Amino acid sequence: MSIGNPPPDDRLSVGRALAQARVAAGLTVDEVSTTTRVRPPIVHAIEQDDFSRCGGDVYARGHIRALARAVGLDPEALIEQFSAEHGSAPAPTPVAPLYEAERMRSEPRRPNWTAAMVAAIVAVVGFVGFTLFNGGEDGGKEPVAGKPSAASPEAKPSGNPTSTAPGPEASDSAIAAAPADKVTVKLTAQNGKSWIQAVDSNGRQLYQGSLESGASKTFTDKSKINLIIGNAGAVHLFVNGKDLGPAGDPGQVQRLTFTPGDPEAG
Repeated sequence: MSIGNPPPDDRLSVGRALAQARVAAGLTVDEVSTTTRVRPPIVHAIEQDDFSRCGGDVYARGHIRALARAVGLDPEALIEQFSAEHGSAPAPTPVAPLYEAERMRSEPRRPNWTAAMVAAIVAVVGFVGFTLFNGGEDGGKEPVAGKPSAASPEAKPSGNPTSTAPGPEASDSAIAAAPADKVTVKLTAQNGKSWIQAVDSNGRQLYQGSLESGASKTFTDKSKINLIIGNAGAVHLFVNGKDLGPAGDPGQVQRLTFTPGDPEAG
């Protein structure tokens, strides 16, 4: 593979841009490798603008795209820069996944029409059975004229004037009703943009990327939520129904772990 033309003095090379973004996000090479499935030696080589270990330009572009997403950069801009510097144009159409990082993206599931039809039949049978059962208990008697039945729309409600329907604030306070046997974490970017990563108790990545100012993310797990927050001062934390305030100071990288129960206890 050719080394390619050096980038202009006022622009970082592809490798240096990836390295600086990784450091700014507070991530290690091993953490990026775990997320993207690109082996650490190849990550080190790419950050030094050595693409000879990638196995060709197609693989190199795939690795660059995966690393850029992991550290919060625009992958297409870096791919375009790589192609310009190395004299190779990307393929005009997407190719099948050629590198391991792409395999993490789940295939869209096709509708299971058989299961849907079975569920509909079960629902109809259950409704008919319920109707016949209630009719048998009532003895098939019609309601007496002038006296509305309990199911009549004209019947007045019972003495409790309070509606059981959720109020307009139900969605905003949903975290307060989180189950006590689970951990629920809500992150809201109130004072700017922040990069976050959330991993559950099984090591499965729930989310990774930028949280724009004003946006929120909520994560729930039965035992543990692990967080990495790039700009902690911009993120407001609500854990298990409690307002914990900012996750840290502006520009600070925080690694936090939360479990069920009172987040402020011991």
